[in-house]
Amino acid sequence: MKRRIESTTSRTAEMTCMSRASSALETNSHYKSGDHIAPLLLPGFLKPLLHLSPIRKLFSRVLAPQGIYEYVIARTKYIDAVFERMPTEPFDQILILGAGFDTRALRFQENLQNTRVFELDIVMTQQAKIGQYQKRHLAVPANVTFIAIDFDKETLPVKLDEAGFRMGERSLFIMEGLLMYLQSVSVRTTFQTIQAYAGKGSRVIFDYIHAAVLRNEGVYYGETGIAKTVSGAGEQWQFGIEKGEIGTFLAAYSLKLIDHKDAEELEKIYFSDADGKTMGRVNGTHCLVTAEKT
Repeated sequence: MKRRIESTTSRTAEMTCMSRASSALETNSHYKSGDHIAPLLLPGFLKPLLHLSPIRKLFSRVLAPQGIYEYVIARTKYIDAVFERMPTEPFDQILILGAGFDTRALRFQENLQNTRVFELDIVMTQQAKIGQYQKRHLAVPANVTFIAIDFDKETLPVKLDEAGFRMGERSLFIMEGLLMYLQSVSVRTTFQTIQAYAGKGSRVIFDYIHAAVLRNEGVYYGETGIAKTVSGAGEQWQFGIEKGEIGTFLAAYSLKLIDHKDAEELEKIYFSDADGKTMGRVNGTHCLVTAEKT
């Protein structure tokens, strides 16, 4: 059976881009993030609408599942911080798996001049992004390589070798909003590839959902709404990790846990004021991870 993302752009990638665009236009510091390119990638009629605070609130509080807008903002800031540190903590190459409408290669171009960037995604979504870059006259830096791939059907090492991704270098691997959509075997082969290609000091940043969410246990804030939205988009979640098992999962691929953030911790970092009051709740289904090759 042909999946929706094989014939048209990923809806969840579009929703993430919408969230980033809306966040870039916020005035509240807790909700404002730095993806100033995301608004340019939206259909022309949407950008002026998102400049209106009531429209942003309608999108983030009514149309989006509970806490997912806040989660996307927190995740964007978390990964952006790594790119902001590139001048002092550089990598030889960066591999963004399931890149969607990620714009970091453009936004942090100055910090990435000595780093090769590879973006992987399924062909329809990748072509849509490249098309928007061309339409908006956004120049793609010479150090960026696009690789079209279907993670569930094509061989990742072959794709990397063909594109010139080098084995053994200090690399950064990013999987933002990807793992939960993959079959278990695809997750395993992806991490095996990272294990084989990652040089000493390489890092992996990714998010995952709690395995309990796949069992519809309903224990996390916003769980029912986001599960319904994802299913309705025709992009079903398929993979999760049991609570407390992230260290064991990583060890199987020679990775050491460096940082782990759940929804409560993300709220404290990104949505708490000086008095510790929570300014926004984060959807509880996801966790963010940074790991290092041992």
